[in-house]
Amino acid sequence: MPIIFNIIKWVIIIVVILSLVFMCASVVPQESAYVIERFGKYKTTWNAGIHFKVPFMDRIARKALLKEQVADFAPQPVITKDNVTMQIDSVVYFKITDPRLYAYGVENPIMAMENLTATTLRNIIGDMELDATLTSREQINSQMLQTIDLATDPWGIKVTRVELKNIQPPAAIRESMEKQMKAEREKRAAILTAEGEKQAMILTAEGKKESAVLEAEAQKRATILAAEAEKEKEIKEAEGKAAAIRAIHEATADGLRAIKDAGADESVIRLKSLEAFQAAANGQATKIIIPSEIQGIAALAKGITESVKEND
Repeated sequence: MPIIFNIIKWVIIIVVILSLVFMCASVVPQESAYVIERFGKYKTTWNAGIHFKVPFMDRIARKALLKEQVADFAPQPVITKDNVTMQIDSVVYFKITDPRLYAYGVENPIMAMENLTATTLRNIIGDMELDATLTSREQINSQMLQTIDLATDPWGIKVTRVELKNIQPPAAIRESMEKQMKAEREKRAAILTAEGEKQAMILTAEGKKESAVLEAEAQKRATILAAEAEKEKEIKEAEGKAAAIRAIHEATADGLRAIKDAGADESVIRLKSLEAFQAAANGQATKIIIPSEIQGIAALAKGITESVKEND
């Protein structure tokens, strides 16, 4: 029996020891940190890994997640400079940089950051009019980021980004804005239509102008071609007449050479000259000047003709 009791005693001791070991051991996940207190006072911060605490002395005061987190806050009523009440909700991206300050800097860091975001948003929007509020999101985001990040530094929080998620003006303002946008769209449509008609008229006028210019150039080229054709015709006719005259002169010269070679006397040659002038008189000339020698030949020929007629 004593041996059995001893075995049971050692088993109980081993179980108690193992239980204490498991109770005192803690595994911290990656991107997490545990704030440890000893007798209610800050002792240390555990990072990722396995750690052991002293039983009944140490306790985990707060667990902090070191990843970047997103806080989506409910819409907040804000009033603009021109007394328009709007509902604006915001989103804050932040990281815990110091787990100790995060544990002891403020009672509820997320609620504190939400209230800080709401008051900062009201202060910024209160200095802006409605139109500026709707068109200046980047400016509002930048101002909120600078203010909230500075205020959350003592809490061990680093604000990385602030975004306005939604801006909801009152229903009457939305209706007015929709009417204004509709009027602007109709105005732009009318302007575009007028510009299109104007451009069409300009293109039509330019087309008519180019057509008239091309037609004038075509007529000019036709006139030039007709004049050149008429000129070529006159040149050809003149060349033909000149060739005919040269042929007559050459024939006359050939005849005179033939008469001369045949031994004809001077009276015959003069008669041939007279015939040439007679042929010339049958042409286009209205006045012909006959030398005095040929005039004598003409008188001689006339006398011979008359004497022949009397003999007959």
